[in-house]
Amino acid sequence: MDTALNTALLLLVLLQAKHMFADFFLQTPRMLAARSTYVHFGRAEHAFLHAILSFVALKICGAPLGFSVVLCAVEWVAHYHIDWVKGYHSERKKHGPTDAAYWRAFGLDQLMHQLTYIGMIWAFARYAF
Repeated sequence: MDTALNTALLLLVLLQAKHMFADFFLQTPRMLAARSTYVHFGRAEHAFLHAILSFVALKICGAPLGFSVVLCAVEWVAHYHIDWVKGYHSERKKHGPTDAAYWRAFGLDQLMHQLTYIGMIWAFARYAF
């Protein structure tokens, strides 16, 4: 296998692992509260945690410093807004874990995050490798 593909796959694995930890193990009550509020420090903190862990993943894969900072800033903005849309929709519709619509929104939220990672890997391969 060629080096670029190996590096892209490693980055994918690292981004998947960081997503699991940041979304399912490291969220605090403040990060989970008031999900429908647009300006929300907890959501900003949560998205920043994702960006920091993505920065680590990019550096492990050899991405340049400036590229990593810019890409993670873009991820921070994307993650913040993806989570806000899900929170706003779920609270407005009063959907909870016992509603099928809640899980559809959850699945769409996760898909958007995964597509963000595909975009990040593409940018890494195109501009930083």
